Amino acid sequence: MPTADDQHQDSSKSSANPASNPANGPQGGSRRAARLRRNHPGDGPPPAGVLVLDKPSGMSSMTAVSIVRRKAGLKAGHAGTLDPLATGVLVIGVGKATKSLDRFMKTRKGYRTEIDLSAFTATDDREAELEPVEVADPPSPDAVSAVLAEQFTGEFMQVPPDFSAKKVQGRRAYATARKGESPKLEPRPVMVHEIELESYEWPIATVRIACEKGFYVRSLARDLGRVLGTGGHCASIRRIAVGPFTIEQAVDPDDLPAETPLDRFIPLQDALRMLDSTP
Repeated sequence: MPTADDQHQDSSKSSANPASNPANGPQGGSRRAARLRRNHPGDGPPPAGVLVLDKPSGMSSMTAVSIVRRKAGLKAGHAGTLDPLATGVLVIGVGKATKSLDRFMKTRKGYRTEIDLSAFTATDDREAELEPVEVADPPSPDAVSAVLAEQFTGEFMQVPPDFSAKKVQGRRAYATARKGESPKLEPRPVMVHEIELESYEWPIATVRIACEKGFYVRSLARDLGRVLGTGGHCASIRRIAVGPFTIEQAVDPDDLPAETPLDRFIPLQDALRMLDSTP
């Protein structure tokens, strides 16, 4: 299972077999060349732009990148993975902007998640079977808010989910977890600037988070349940901001034209200025 914010990915480095993709045949190559000539006619600086995509649930981050790469006719990469079930802001760089993606990864992130306190799961979301927890006396909204404020604000230690791409002795944690073994992940420091209980109706707590790179929303759900004496897993995760780029700016992949012109992207220099003006 991919994780949030582990690394940026450049689709030009994919190890997939090019011959297995019809778009890589003679006609596909001609179409890509035509798009490249349109987006980079040969005079002026090399093309570079940023697109704020609203990734739908069920789509991997790399699939989203591949769609943009194909439609723009330019190499592309993203600035921080979203889990397949998660939705929301996926910042994609095309052309020369792929070289600046690390800068976008280091920015503050915003999330809104629905946490189901009635059960745990092996993946800390709804990709795995529910493990219900009997709760005779569900916590009050005040109790949930107090725990969020007291234990999950500022810098604290967090253990990544077992089903994550973190490496333990050179092996991805999810590969070990899929065998039914514990990957024995170590806690690491994370930073949460703001956390708020937006709504609560047992067993669903809707929580908004502003955090730094490396924070796992699924781990928050798991740990919140443990502290409260309930279950805890993410029923949904939506990324609402990456630095200055918000969900209001994001476009649905289906709304991109088949041949997406570069003027649909934020010019790289404008995107970097936006980044520099963000706290």
